[in-house]
Amino acid sequence: MTSNAAPAANLMPWPAHVDWRDGALAIDAAFRVRVAGHDDARLRAGIGRALDRLEKRAGITFGPRFVASGGTLVVTCENAGSSLPKLGDDESYTLAVGAAGAELRAPNVVGALRGLETFLQLVEKRADGSFAAASVVIEDAPRFPWRGLMIDVARHFQPPEVIHRNLDAMAAVKMNVLHLHLTDDQGFRIESKRHPELHAVSAGSGVLTQEQVRAIIAAAAERGIRVVPEFDVPGHATAWLASHPEIASVPRNYTVAKDWGVLNPVMDPTKLETEALLSSFFAEMAALFPDEFFHIGGDENNGKDWNASERITAFKKGHGFATNEALHAWFNQKLAAMMTPHGKRLVGWDEVLHPDFPRSAVVHSWRGPESLAQAAQQGFAGILSAGYYLDLHYPAADAYAADPLPADSKLTPEQAARVLGGEAPMWSEWADARIYDFRIWPRAAAVAERLWSLREVRDVADMYRRLARIDELLVETGVQHRAWPRFEGFSPEDAAALRVLASAVEPVKRYQRGQIQKGGLDYPLNELADWAHSESRPAREFAARLETWLALPTEKRAGERDALLTNLAAWRVAAARVAQMPAPDKYAAGRIETARRLVALCDAAEHALHAPLPVDEAARVGELVKTAAKPTAAAVEFPFLPALGRLFAEASR
Repeated sequence: MTSNAAPAANLMPWPAHVDWRDGALAIDAAFRVRVAGHDDARLRAGIGRALDRLEKRAGITFGPRFVASGGTLVVTCENAGSSLPKLGDDESYTLAVGAAGAELRAPNVVGALRGLETFLQLVEKRADGSFAAASVVIEDAPRFPWRGLMIDVARHFQPPEVIHRNLDAMAAVKMNVLHLHLTDDQGFRIESKRHPELHAVSAGSGVLTQEQVRAIIAAAAERGIRVVPEFDVPGHATAWLASHPEIASVPRNYTVAKDWGVLNPVMDPTKLETEALLSSFFAEMAALFPDEFFHIGGDENNGKDWNASERITAFKKGHGFATNEALHAWFNQKLAAMMTPHGKRLVGWDEVLHPDFPRSAVVHSWRGPESLAQAAQQGFAGILSAGYYLDLHYPAADAYAADPLPADSKLTPEQAARVLGGEAPMWSEWADARIYDFRIWPRAAAVAERLWSLREVRDVADMYRRLARIDELLVETGVQHRAWPRFEGFSPEDAAALRVLASAVEPVKRYQRGQIQKGGLDYPLNELADWAHSESRPAREFAARLETWLALPTEKRAGERDALLTNLAAWRVAAARVAQMPAPDKYAAGRIETARRLVALCDAAEHALHAPLPVDEAARVGELVKTAAKPTAAAVEFPFLPALGRLFAEASR
């Protein structure tokens, strides 16, 4: 990465080469675009979407958008590129902006679309209220060719409008793969015309019709985004077995699961009925989804039902399979042979990694870079998701640190080339359509940068600075991450207090919520853990200010104390109001207890900011911190608690 002294630029992902120049390009009603070189409907549509956002941001109507000569922005493409995006498409571009105009050059339309997003990010409001793009020369291309977002429509159904608006947000940060998780124990969410019983029995609250899927694929292609479907086999298969119990490993009365977890039901890979159903259904889906890659899941088969089946046990013995892993590898070989005539390459989660897995396949690693490296060493292409799980509520900084090819990688250049990139999964056990965007953005933008930008782009503080601006710009795409929470059923005053309380907490991390709250398809996602951001910007910034304050010499602290006290006072007032609300159930009671703990923490912190704590008070505060670190039934945590602990420790000396 190279970059001259720069303005406070808010580009994300950060480009490969940035050369700032003096001056700026004014954005006013005279702004026009000229298309030079290759011209087609997809390019014009992409420019049109960019201009729509620019007009809305600047409050300007451009009038005629395109001109045959001149032009404020000149877009030059060498050719159309792939009509349908494919792995390895050239997404490079160069962008030169000066006071007299801007020029965007790309080898194809997708590269131009990526450059348009960078141009939009350059346009900022100036002190006088006008808008301008900083003068700069940018040369850019992605580090990895696979930069994805996984949307889980199988657990809580995500309707087409959720998917469409997330496509625009993905394009804004240069993501290029939409992975649709379409089947699981809790739902079969895609229409099959050959086997309508599959979705008729197991779709539950919603299904994507084939017409809707085609519209999603077309919209994605228009934005340079591939669509990869996932049909999870042989495990996570209860929704398959509800309509086809004959392919189950163990006879049962199968119904769609309502709860989450690693469940026992699994297909019997030895039955001809299993092969016939999958062959027919997968052929139909291969025709519907044009992408080269076809995800078969393959994860979390606990083997219990295979071990319980005399038929499968005998089959394993007869074929010399000593383990369930060997049987699973045999099954995957059959799937690969099944899909080869359709021109498909298999993708599977870590568990598919086996010496007998076809080398044309892609290993999707949820376990980590070590597993990904192992796959590459064995000759497999791979993509990383470990570290990028949005549903686990890790902060953007954690995702930013997860690298498919870390600096200490021992892979040879040939092996490293097999690492294709990564995906940010957003599993939907705890997120319905109301909450879904809220859980993805803006943190997914940090993943997008890690997969696009050079490895050396690692300044976490600057990432957060830019992420705050990208958070605002994402609203222009139509994504609804700022439209939740709605606080249905609460007065405006109570809703305001709840909003402030939610800003002070985050949902518990990893899989802790399922250990505290039952959850399931019928669980109402409308409590404190659902209202709280996965990463609270106010809480993070408060903790950073407090850490900075603690690092100051005592004589310099007085002037910096007020901002901390103001923050604490706002939290305390809101929490005190929430603490007085009724608690009709245990989850609301957990919310009330969380509010009471926040009141006590704010009181103790205010005291500690002014003066040392007496011995008895220090002991009480120590117990308060220990208690506050244990989640209530609300399943949230105080992310600033470590910083408060350091404040209390210092005040107790």
